[in-house]
This record gives sequence, structure tokens and C-alpha cells, in this order.
Amino acid sequence: MTSIRTRCLCSTFAMVTVLHCATPATAQTFTPGTFTPQTPRAFSGLFQDTVTDFRNLTSKDTLTMLAVGGLMAAAVHKMDQPATTMLSGSGTGFLSSGETIGSARLQIGSALAVLVAGKLTGSPKLAAVGADLVSANIVAQTLTTGMKMGVRRGRPDGTEFSFPSGHTSVTFAAATVLQRHFGWKTGVPAYAVASYVAASRVHDKRHFLSDVTFGAALGIVSGWSVTVGHGKAQMSMSPMATPGGGGVGFTWTGK
Repeated sequence: MTSIRTRCLCSTFAMVTVLHCATPATAQTFTPGTFTPQTPRAFSGLFQDTVTDFRNLTSKDTLTMLAVGGLMAAAVHKMDQPATTMLSGSGTGFLSSGETIGSARLQIGSALAVLVAGKLTGSPKLAAVGADLVSANIVAQTLTTGMKMGVRRGRPDGTEFSFPSGHTSVTFAAATVLQRHFGWKTGVPAYAVASYVAASRVHDKRHFLSDVTFGAALGIVSGWSVTVGHGKAQMSMSPMATPGGGGVGFTWTGK
């Protein structure tokens, strides 16, 4: 039984960001070309640009990702309690740092540090990455907080506001921004860190498996919305089926 639960848990985290190099022939592919490309945002216009980022959430790409995230969260809902029991009782001490890594304070602080460093060093690229990280954090936090207040789901530890996971959403948002700017050599380890944070939230009994599953999808959508027209990694997207569930496939289409 334990091995079955482990496979289900691992496959769930993998399904959140299914990566592949070729779009399935039967999949319908959407490309993020519905918005006018933007120049790197200036610090003075950062929050004004963030308003545009919220508008980008209504694209068919982001709505598709949110729909898939919702379906995946519903699919793993039956595994919520077994996953919590398994991870919280595993004695996996290395997951204890997820609380700090995924905290809003560290995430927004790091994003602002990158933005300021870009400005001070005169690096437009670094400043653009920092600005996108800040905006992605704002979008992810706003969406997550709104859903928490609306759903008010109880946490495994007995407190409120479990759905969705904020730590998971902001770290996946940051990972998506980094992937969009620097490609998969940076994106893969960034998503690995985000998955680590997600696992730690289940381990600490702060969230259920379905909370972090939808939180990851929400974070990817947030990062995607702020990087429309930014970065070097052009991607196409397609819904796809995987063993035991579904996912969203991303295909690199050139620079």
C-alpha cells in the first residue's frame, strides 16, 4: 500500500508540470501569441504593468492551465489523507526548509533584490527578471488569498485557509518566470525547488495534496501571465493525458 501511495504522490507532482519535447499529434496546441509583446517594465510602471498581467489571466492558455489544474486537484482529492499520513509520518527531516523557502517574505524579498540589483548594475535583463518575479508574486498571492477566503477549507492541522497552497503558488510562479527568461537549464532546478516546497507543505500538515496540486497550477499561470512577450523561451502548450491523470505539455518552439 505504501508503494502505491508513493507512486501516486510522485506522479501528482510530476503531472503539474509535464515537460516534453514534441506536442502529441492528437493534442490541440495553443500558443501565447494573443498579446502584444512588451518591453522590459520600468520600476516606475511596475504596478501599472501588473494590472495588465491580471488581464492576461483571461487568455485561453491560462484558462486551460487553470482548468487542468482544477481537474488534477479533484482527481487527487481522494489521496489527500493518505498522502498526509504518509509524508507527515515519514520522518523526512530534509523537507523542513520548505516553510522558509516558500514564505511570502523570502519570495518577495528575493524578487525585489533581483530588481534592485538590475537597476544598480545597469542590467536591463536582470531588472526585467526581477520585475517579472515581483509581478508574478503579486499575481500569485492575490489569486491565492482570494481563493483561500472564498473556499475556507480546513487544514490538516485543524486551522483554516488550506486551499490553495500559497507557498506552492509563489514558488511555482517564480520557477515559471525563471524558465521563461533562461530556459529549461534554469527552469528544471527551479521547478524541482518548487516541488520540494509543495511536498514540505504536505509533510508539515499545512496543506493537503489537492491544495498543493492546484497551487502549483495557479503559480504556473501567474508566472505565465507576467512573462507574455518577455524572455527568450517561446513555448506552445497542449493538454495531455498521463497514467493516472492529466497534465499540460509544454513544447519549446524556438527563441
